[in-house]
Amino acid sequence: MSILSDMPALLARNVALHGDAIAFIDDEREISYREFDGMVRNTVGWLQRQGIGEGDIVAVWLVNRIEWMALYFGLAHIGAAMMTVNTRYRSHEVEYILERSRAKMLILQLNFRKIDFPAVLRDVSHAAAASVERVAVVDGDGRLPAEILGKPTVAFDMQTPAPATAPAAAVADALSILFTTSGTTSGPKLVMHPQRTVTLHSQNVARAYGFEEAGARLLAALPFCGVFGFSSAFATFAAGQPVVLMDTFDGPTAAQLINRHQVTHVFGSDEMFRRIIENVEGHDPFPSARVFGFATFHPGVVEFGKQAWSRRIPMTGLYGSSEVNALFSLQQQHLPVTDRIEGGGMPASKDAEIRIRDIDSGEILPAGGSGTVEIRAATNFIGYLNNPEATAKAIDAEGFFRTGDVGFLREDGSFVYQTRQGDAIRLAGYLVSPVEIEDALKAQPGVADVQVVAVDIARQTRAVAFAIALPGQQLDERQLIAATATTLAAFKVPAHIWTVDKFPTTQSSNGNKIQRAKLREMAIERLAAEA
Repeated sequence: MSILSDMPALLARNVALHGDAIAFIDDEREISYREFDGMVRNTVGWLQRQGIGEGDIVAVWLVNRIEWMALYFGLAHIGAAMMTVNTRYRSHEVEYILERSRAKMLILQLNFRKIDFPAVLRDVSHAAAASVERVAVVDGDGRLPAEILGKPTVAFDMQTPAPATAPAAAVADALSILFTTSGTTSGPKLVMHPQRTVTLHSQNVARAYGFEEAGARLLAALPFCGVFGFSSAFATFAAGQPVVLMDTFDGPTAAQLINRHQVTHVFGSDEMFRRIIENVEGHDPFPSARVFGFATFHPGVVEFGKQAWSRRIPMTGLYGSSEVNALFSLQQQHLPVTDRIEGGGMPASKDAEIRIRDIDSGEILPAGGSGTVEIRAATNFIGYLNNPEATAKAIDAEGFFRTGDVGFLREDGSFVYQTRQGDAIRLAGYLVSPVEIEDALKAQPGVADVQVVAVDIARQTRAVAFAIALPGQQLDERQLIAATATTLAAFKVPAHIWTVDKFPTTQSSNGNKIQRAKLREMAIERLAAEA
């Protein structure tokens, strides 16, 4: 089968080959490729009536639902791009994204369970949303507020029939989607992918990870707004197989859906899989399972992986990022258990190049040598939006992406991910810069300085903080936690904030250096004492 380079062509091929087959299962509703194509066509018409055209950016702030998929394909059809917005983001995070992306429209739902989207937006500066011309609401039911963010509102309409139109010219190279990723500053960078990279990657993963095999289907347990959830869903779509949608993750529900729909593939963090597996008993609890691909975000993975495989639960390590796409690589299942559950793996793309550079000397290392991982592939991102300095630092003159991760190559061409080179931490499956949390705490009255590290608390990786008070000030842990909860996504809020007189340091050639490893040890000791 020929390789396609844009999403409209991929959708057209699926309609031609699989027209009445199931594309998505949304709750108990089965949606065929032909039916989905009609939704996309109607969405294209609606977007055009709103004045969205080639080159525009639209911010989408929705949970996993069929409208999210229709919007992505609709935007791709007209050569526009989607700015993904995490549904857990709070006001300052949404404000930053709207300002940096210069989105022409924001699309959201008014409420979802405990999420009150308009309430979050009340604290977003109207100046930051200056580029937004209108706010569209999904499931408005005729009860739309006249304005949101000071902008007129409109109901999203995927039902009004619209005539078929030809895709915009040169859509393969049109900016298609932007993901957020944390860097070394308090604000995230916006990762740019054209249709070409995500379409090619989707087809590579479909072939390499068994999605094209008969009976394959995915449980979309991860949010589409993140590259992890996006890549797995689109690889399944590229293979012409069903995607079972989950609006938000829940362990017991996920376990039920896997068996109810005979799901073969699930991707997520080790923490997510713990929540799934603890809800089932016995040997071989998921008979349909073929690949449960996971990224390791907290300790204890070796024992966890061994126990899972002893019950025929196919836990398999992988690797990815917003810049190289998630599911970039997957460990091969013929390897010994301890090897197949490590991060890294064999790239989905046969043309991908991986090299390891010695951290100290800068020399390229042979197989087995541990250093920083660099990747060059046709599916790599094209840069950070409106941030040429960060782009130049991330992509070298040869086109290799400097991942900032540490690992080593195996003789067979696969690799093993070991750790982050920098201080970034994984929280709830998302890469977060500690500086972002530290800045939020430093903004609170009485706080002189803060250091944030991640530790394992009740089998979850959580942020904890050590704070130094200003002279004569007393810090209240509960008040500080409550204050950060108003500005940060819940998964970024520190579980504990301990007051200290100073941070542990060590002397280096560049001066005193804070010992984050020592801070983690201190946190573990305090948690044990408080248990």
